[in-house]
Amino acid sequence: MSITTIARRAGAALRRPFHHDGAPTRLHPASLLGDGARLAEEYLGPLWAKVRFWLGRYVVPVLRTVSTLGWVVLATAVVLWTVGSMYGWQEAKVAALVAALLLVIGTGFILGRSSYGITLDLARTRVAVGDHAVGSIEVQNTAARTMLPAALELPVGAATALFHLPRMKPGEVHEDLFTIPTTRRAVITVGPVRSVRADPLHLLRRQVLWTDPTDLFVHPKTTALDGSAAGFLKDLEGLPTVELSSADVSFHALRDYVPGDDRRHIHWKTTARTGKLMVRQFEETRRAHLAVALSVNPDEYEREEDLELAISAAASIGRQAIREARELSVLTQRGPVRSETGRNLLDDMTRLQATARRGSSVDLARSMGDAVPNASVVFFIVGSLVTPAQLRTAAAQVPPGVRAFAIRAITGAQSSRANIADLTVLTLGEITELAAVLRKAAV
Repeated sequence: MSITTIARRAGAALRRPFHHDGAPTRLHPASLLGDGARLAEEYLGPLWAKVRFWLGRYVVPVLRTVSTLGWVVLATAVVLWTVGSMYGWQEAKVAALVAALLLVIGTGFILGRSSYGITLDLARTRVAVGDHAVGSIEVQNTAARTMLPAALELPVGAATALFHLPRMKPGEVHEDLFTIPTTRRAVITVGPVRSVRADPLHLLRRQVLWTDPTDLFVHPKTTALDGSAAGFLKDLEGLPTVELSSADVSFHALRDYVPGDDRRHIHWKTTARTGKLMVRQFEETRRAHLAVALSVNPDEYEREEDLELAISAAASIGRQAIREARELSVLTQRGPVRSETGRNLLDDMTRLQATARRGSSVDLARSMGDAVPNASVVFFIVGSLVTPAQLRTAAAQVPPGVRAFAIRAITGAQSSRANIADLTVLTLGEITELAAVLRKAAV
């Protein structure tokens, strides 16, 4: 064997890694990178943390002051200077210097510190569609010097309101009032209030946040209902069931005394007449439990206004049930809606978004039957594109003995009543007509 062959085999053996048991293996590049990352984290971690702190504390705020136009001017200055240096164009260099001078001059407009005490106050954080949402911004100069005129910005949802501050002496207070339109159901984020300094060309822009954002809930429009229109449950004692009980509030009949019966339920007049002990027997009763199945599938509504009308109807019925201290369950394709209090119900109704990928009204009815098996009255609130066959299938999911109603929300339609088997179908055209429509169904 030649020396060259021995050297080649020895080199191959050295390049072949082994486990501790002698089995050959392969080194994956990821393992080498992982070791390198661990070493970098161990030795460079503290240094990198300091670098990130320095960048976040000093560099990033400075870069944020440059507007989009400012970056364009800066890039133009760099390009003009480079081209002028390469080709000897003095005009290009002069233009680059002018652009740089504009940025330097703009720096003087954003330097300095502002010292304000700013309070953002919304008169009400929950209003209904169409109500006035009024707020105020109170600004106080907390510095020991006079503050020059400045501008305040107030983000309101996707829009931004601008307020101009006058020249303010130390301790002086300035207040501005504003009104927020509430034409649509929404959760509007108001704030934070920020002071803005910018140069006349808006190349540089510096802003400081002074308050926290506040959520304004624009609840769906609701209407007041009377008791009969709200639940069709006229007996305050609850609905009787077929189950008999020895202790309840709904009297059913008399029967012979059996050892172990509560003697407080002995009917003494009948006992004296028959000569043997007789006790009262009762029917078990259940509390009125109202279930509302609200479809938020946009494919079942002809217009967006119809969906808003359906949400308003569901909110009105649920709100009345809560006022009457009835048990309430509200369900949509997105899941259950909180209904412990009227505020929780309206807040969740405000957050509702249409969803077309979570089933139809029939699927919602099946979910309602599983989630609320003990309901006494069920409302299906749907759009005009739900067919009578679908309504019939949805009503079939309701347990026997439970009264079911369907409300079809069609904006501008004439209110009417129809029947599909045991299901009462109501057509609602305006939210203000809901009480009258429900009274028709109670007849």
